Amino acid sequence: MNHPEKIYWKSIFSFKSIILTLFGVFSAVVALQGFLIPNQFLDGGVTGISILIEGIFNIHFSILIIAVNIPFLILGYKKIGKTFSIQASIAILILAGLMALVNIPVFTSDKVLIAVFGGFFIGLGIGLVIRGGGIIDGLEIIAQYTHKRSGFTTSEIILTLNSLIILVAAIEFGIETAMYSILVYYTAMKTTDYVVDGFEEYTALTIISKEYEGVKSLIVNDFGKGISVYKGERGYLPGVFNEKYDCDIIMTIVTRLEVHRMKQAILEIDPDTFFYIQSIKEVKGGIVKNVGSKH
Repeated sequence: MNHPEKIYWKSIFSFKSIILTLFGVFSAVVALQGFLIPNQFLDGGVTGISILIEGIFNIHFSILIIAVNIPFLILGYKKIGKTFSIQASIAILILAGLMALVNIPVFTSDKVLIAVFGGFFIGLGIGLVIRGGGIIDGLEIIAQYTHKRSGFTTSEIILTLNSLIILVAAIEFGIETAMYSILVYYTAMKTTDYVVDGFEEYTALTIISKEYEGVKSLIVNDFGKGISVYKGERGYLPGVFNEKYDCDIIMTIVTRLEVHRMKQAILEIDPDTFFYIQSIKEVKGGIVKNVGSKH
């Protein structure tokens, strides 16, 4: 028997979610009214589509941001869940309301400043709303849905859709505006990534060494890091394929600022250590902060 999905009202109306959503929406309003819309500069996604339609048909942005997002919200309701769709709907309605009620003057006439700061504020707004559990731009939903039904990644799908939006902008508003819109989109994308994923990027460092006991002691006792250990084998090298040795494969999470120092310290123990490094989008739990490194 299928049970209807529970709506997590405490999550929707938590203090953190409300604050992040309000600050995010206000940042987006600053970007749209103070920089982008008066100059017909586009961000990607639904906001870009709405600015484009407003410029062509003179329909108010508040109406368009709701209307264009409706199909994406329906898809999000079906594919992601009720809680998400409610939070997204609230954020979009607040954005539409503020765009209709608040009047923010244009900050500058310099096109580069408009593109950079407009992109920054819209990216900051999108990122904060996502951190709060919602969205103000539904294009991410269709990209996630299409990704499962095609061989393209989410990033490739978003890039393709936004390229089409900017192409239409080039036809309607001119090549120069389209080029500045690319700068807006790039700045917004990078800002959103920083806000959502965090400014302190984490890295998974995997170490394979014959001196694995010394490496484990170094990471835990000297660097104050937690580790995970996998049982594995070393060897299988060209020319000596049949030579193999049991070993512990060590994995730890470090910040990008700590990678070099840790690698140098490990190489002092075993100059032949094999490393590989992977980027980590999010870390929760465990010991990932530096709690007393001696290096």
